[in-house]
Amino acid sequence: MIGLTSLRINGGLMVSPELNRPRALVVLGKIDEILAWDKRKDQERDERFVELGQYLCEVRAGQYWRMENLKSFDEFLEKRFPESRRKAYYLMAIHEHLTRIPKKQLREVGWSKATELIKVARRDGSAFDCATWLHKAKELPKEDFKRAVECHLTGKETEPWEIIYFKLYKSQLPVVEQALETAALMLGTNKSRGYCLEMICADFLAGAALEIKGSDQCIGCPGAKDDSFAASEQRASRETRQDE
Repeated sequence: MIGLTSLRINGGLMVSPELNRPRALVVLGKIDEILAWDKRKDQERDERFVELGQYLCEVRAGQYWRMENLKSFDEFLEKRFPESRRKAYYLMAIHEHLTRIPKKQLREVGWSKATELIKVARRDGSAFDCATWLHKAKELPKEDFKRAVECHLTGKETEPWEIIYFKLYKSQLPVVEQALETAALMLGTNKSRGYCLEMICADFLAGAALEIKGSDQCIGCPGAKDDSFAASEQRASRETRQDE
């Protein structure tokens, strides 16, 4: 039914819009031109993503896909975007939801950040503060901007994370599991295992008196201990707020 979204009711019957063939040829040609550039130079489509989204919306509204004897707009996207139609819909959403932001400034922030702006615009509706969010998009690195959007949408603070892999022998597993379970009982069973492991390590560092020869740094020195616990307390505070 995606290809039928532009149909309108006229006297109780659904009819297709009159096909503007000259304009359809121009728009379809522009889309193919941009996609052809994409194969040779990725940055080119990043600079023309606003234009591409506008043309795709026009193809859907005018049903220009009928020029190629296709059955639906969805079939048109499948032909032009064989790897992923999802990106095409993102490009169209940028054109439809970020109308208050000048096209030149959208090009400056890039299509990846523009897709994040869509989430805020949809959520806030008429209250969307485009100037503030556009400034954030320009100033923040991509990952930091994504975290700012997620925090705005969920009300939860986030920070960078990664999954760490290391090998344990089966004989070691009971010790590790017991340590994590004990830490969870002391800290609260709602805490993540990663947080419990961090506190176990912090406790070890606090009790250690190892010094690195020839270096001013000390694994268990007061400064390092204070920094470790300060970071841990901040993370614990965030987890508590998220659980609430």
